Amino acid sequence: MSSLRTDAVGQDAAAVDAAQLRRAFGMFATGVTIITAAHPGDGLLGITVNSFHSVSLEPPLVLFSLARTSFTLRPFLETPGFVVNVLREDQRALSHRFARTGDDKWIGVSHRPSELGAPILEGTVASFECTHHAQYDGGDHMIILGRVLRFETDPEGAPLLYFHSRYRRLAEEDER
Repeated sequence: MSSLRTDAVGQDAAAVDAAQLRRAFGMFATGVTIITAAHPGDGLLGITVNSFHSVSLEPPLVLFSLARTSFTLRPFLETPGFVVNVLREDQRALSHRFARTGDDKWIGVSHRPSELGAPILEGTVASFECTHHAQYDGGDHMIILGRVLRFETDPEGAPLLYFHSRYRRLAEEDER
């Protein structure tokens, strides 16, 4: 373990350097998702998110967060529900596409509508169709809690991972 360590214990939250904190948060490996929805006026929505987490089995709840400055926040909150699409390791280009603003992200993207009308992306390792359950203030983000209605998985698929500001892949499991 490295001996280099910086702690913010006992410091005022305003004293925490945001750039250093972002790098520290990046040391936690996450999966990469695209959250999708269908808005009556704005059409199909989609945004790359790595802040997805399972919350509860009973009731079945998941969460993700969106920046308050995101152009898609308002439309997402106005939809009846959304789909969390967990990307496969070969879907980096899709992650990049939905991480950008502008452009028509949906051109050439294979998907089908969920029962709520939100796009389920083809070829993902998992998808979770959700209705809105609750929203919470999360500082510069809004935390969106969804109740899982239906889900699909592909047990043969490997997820796309994000760690230390780079995409990663799972390594083969060590034999013991």
